[in-house]
This record gives sequence, structure tokens and C-alpha cells, in this order.
Amino acid sequence: QAQVEESGGDSVRAGESLRLSCAVSASTSYTYPITWYRQPPGKGRELIASIDSFGGDINYADDVRGRFIISRESDKNTAYLQLNSLKPEDTGIYYCNFMGYWGQGTRVTVSS
Repeated sequence: QAQVEESGGDSVRAGESLRLSCAVSASTSYTYPITWYRQPPGKGRELIASIDSFGGDINYADDVRGRFIISRESDKNTAYLQLNSLKPEDTGIYYCNFMGYWGQGTRVTVSS
């Protein structure tokens, strides 16, 4: 059993930055990956970044690599997604996933 809560979404202009947080509360070990997804308006969820429990295995979707940075605190139950050089196409609801559990999402809106 786990609970996931995302925060940090906001409305910004193109080129600006945001930092999203993913707080996990679990009754099991935290030694599982945390994955960020994005759901653009009218579209399905797409995987954009993932990090293992030790921070040594990090992966990004092609369209965010070099702009977004995923990280995880040493206690393993909080992950972050730094969004840099934001583009209007980054607009969407950002979700965090831990062991198949989803949060409610946090909305990011990027205007041109």
C-alpha cells in the first residue's frame, strides 16, 4: 500500500522553470523506482522520466532530455522533477507513480 502526492504545478511562460515534488508514503520498502508521467490536454499519459531507488538509473523521454532533471532524496520517499526551458507543449497534468500507485497529479500550464 502506498500514497503518492504531487505538488509544484503552476502557470508559467515559455522559457521559465518549475520544480515538481512527489511525496510517497508507503507501508513497504521505498526501494522501488519513481516515475513521472505527463498527460497533455486531450491525450493519454506519457512517461517522461524515471529514477531507481538509488538514483543511479535515470531515464528520460526524448523530448524532455536535457531540459528536465529527475532526482530523489536519500531517504528515497521524495522525488523531484526540475522542469527547465519550458515549452507550451509541456502543458499538462504531471503524475507520479510508485509501485503502481498514482497521485492526483499537478497541473503545469506553459504559455507562449
